[in-house]
Amino acid sequence: MQRSLSFLQRCFVFFILISGQIYAQKEAFSAGFESSGQWYLNDTGLKDEYNNTTTQPQQPLRSNSYLFLQYKRNKWHFGIQGESYLQNALLNMNPAYNESKVATYFGRYMGTQFDITAGYFYEQFGSGLLFRSWEDRALGINNAVRGIRILWNPYKNWNTKWMYGKQRSGFEVSEGTLFGADVSYNLSTALGWKTTDLSLGSNYVGRYEQTSLSNPAFTPLTSGVGLRLSMSHQAFYGTAEYNYKTPDAVVQSVGQIDTPLVKPGSALLANIGYTRKGLGIDATFRRLENMGFYSERAAKGNVYNDKMVNYLPSLTKQHHFNLANIYVYQAQPNVLLAGTNYVKAGEIGGQIDLFYEAKKGSFFGGKQGMKLACNFSSWNALSGTYYIMNPQDYSTNFIGFGQRMFSDYNIEITKKWSSKWTTNIASVNQYYNKKYIEDASGEIRTHIVAVEAFYKLSNGRSWRWVGEHMWADYDRKNWASATVEFNINPQLTVYVYDMYNYGNDLDYYRNHYYNLGGSYRKKSLRFALNYGRQRGGLVCVGGVCRFVPESSGISATLTFSL
Repeated sequence: MQRSLSFLQRCFVFFILISGQIYAQKEAFSAGFESSGQWYLNDTGLKDEYNNTTTQPQQPLRSNSYLFLQYKRNKWHFGIQGESYLQNALLNMNPAYNESKVATYFGRYMGTQFDITAGYFYEQFGSGLLFRSWEDRALGINNAVRGIRILWNPYKNWNTKWMYGKQRSGFEVSEGTLFGADVSYNLSTALGWKTTDLSLGSNYVGRYEQTSLSNPAFTPLTSGVGLRLSMSHQAFYGTAEYNYKTPDAVVQSVGQIDTPLVKPGSALLANIGYTRKGLGIDATFRRLENMGFYSERAAKGNVYNDKMVNYLPSLTKQHHFNLANIYVYQAQPNVLLAGTNYVKAGEIGGQIDLFYEAKKGSFFGGKQGMKLACNFSSWNALSGTYYIMNPQDYSTNFIGFGQRMFSDYNIEITKKWSSKWTTNIASVNQYYNKKYIEDASGEIRTHIVAVEAFYKLSNGRSWRWVGEHMWADYDRKNWASATVEFNINPQLTVYVYDMYNYGNDLDYYRNHYYNLGGSYRKKSLRFALNYGRQRGGLVCVGGVCRFVPESSGISATLTFSL
């Protein structure tokens, strides 16, 4: 603990020392600090399905802290990020986050034709189906690549990206080496088109990893290649992307490489849409087969999203209502041959979004107007022929829908009644196949109704009320939720909410998940404080999820930047 404290003290001293320079030379320096901490409590009233109480962890005080410093001068940029996890990281974060030290650093030169970064960098090729490195602190993800990245624009309308390095894992880097390139060309500019935009792109990503296996049935190098097309014309737009991954060992259990089963992978993504004032329609289709891609093969499918090379978010609506986020879908790109009734090699499906805004004075709009948003998403396993043993193998249909895994059909109506009152009403119907998504038993069908109301007062003050109810036919059954939020002024907000699993068949598991808290914001500084219970399950940001256990405690978050 002393080691962690001394590190934070050194970071704060350094931060204070350079603050004068930051103030004097705003164009040269920037800095940011974020810390999220929690004191976990021994909550005897919070029980799980086995009638066990939520006990206090051995080290109840935990925090994740980040300090980022950046210096810019002309075409040169330098940055460094220190991280501290006191005494350990927050519950169910990657256990590799267990120290207090410098985590990432970089030097960057931004020229006219060349943009070169050495050290740790973040990058994405296309939509990320083959390669994306990024940071999301709420999910505990930081898969930056340590190496070199070159952005080179040799000719007009041409853009290229080149990268080489090893992926971050905790405070170390992976054994596997990544390298690749991305090239894009704007054809419409070259042809002089004014109202149509057309661009072509291609990328390659290689992962080289030697294993300790003798005479493996796969090569150390796994390659991925992708092609993409993007086009827009006035109100219409569309994109298409196809990626292929060369045959490699199929990992069905984390840490276990099944050398007899060697298969290729592929990903197809297509999106079309139409948008104009007051109307928007968007449709997305995706097919993934054996597309989990990690910088080390044995890490495939780990619960911490560690060493993940590509970006495969779930393509479903990201709900802001509490109960609609109990049964959330995760993308299913991996292979699993666990039994005759439990086989999968990927996913196929998509979603359709519809947005319509009724004008003021119209039949539906009334005096203040109305907004309608609909979303329909559905996901299935790939259909095909699966062999469980002697030996394990499979073949899939390219366009074939197998076992249904998830669906979400929802509608939201937002109506402004006056300059002060606004309401939002939502109806959500979900299907959740727990076996195929969580490797647990059961199929769950839910219907959720939510009503949200906003009331504006003077001087930036406002109220927000939310009432929700879920009817579920399996698992934990029915839920009810209520939220009250008061914005005292533009800087200060307080809230209280409770989620009650009143319909659970097990009376000792009919838990209340209450929370009381608030936040204060002034310019770039934000401080938030919360007391209450965390419901166990998946927490998702942008379609990527991590599992969190049930817990109870006091949490605080501080962020600011200069």
